Amino acid sequence: MTSSNLRHSCSFPILLLSFLNFILFILSAASIAPIVFLKTPPTSLGWSFLIVSSISLLSCFIGFYSQLTHCCFITHLSLLMASCIGQLLGILALFTKEKSSLSMLKSPRDPREAKVLVRLECGVLMSMFVMQIGVLIVTCAVQSCWVRDYESVEAEREAWSRKRNQRIAKVQQECMENANKICEMKDKEFDDKIKNKYGQWVKNDFEG
Repeated sequence: MTSSNLRHSCSFPILLLSFLNFILFILSAASIAPIVFLKTPPTSLGWSFLIVSSISLLSCFIGFYSQLTHCCFITHLSLLMASCIGQLLGILALFTKEKSSLSMLKSPRDPREAKVLVRLECGVLMSMFVMQIGVLIVTCAVQSCWVRDYESVEAEREAWSRKRNQRIAKVQQECMENANKICEMKDKEFDDKIKNKYGQWVKNDFEG
């Protein structure tokens, strides 16, 4: 079973993961805009939201790379979990403490406009969180599928290796048996020659 067969056996989960990763990438990129529009350069709270978005973007890139190479699973999983935690904290901060978040963001914009941007950021973070959980679940499912397929490949290789070793052992045994038969035939021929010569000498002695 080749790598193409492995991809084929997990084709639907991989397609679903690619789709979710793409949507998450768009949402992560979109989540940067409200923070930048609120205040440039951002405050410390704004930088916190930007870091969360950056981690999410990085997890998307690692996710795409992981699908191509079948590696970096632990790194991808760690980034997904870190991003989920950051998004959850951001949602709690913006949703439950909207006024204090607005004051900490220190936006020079109109208060109504700033409130709209904060709520937009909160909505995007919620969407990102849901999508991130989906990516996390599907990533684990795809990894499990790959592991199962690789185990079956290894089992097939081991079975093929055992059969090959058995064939080699059988051929070697047949060769040894043939060699023994040849040696026995040569020994028998040699014994026959000795007997013939010895018999001829005895006959000559009697005649003499």
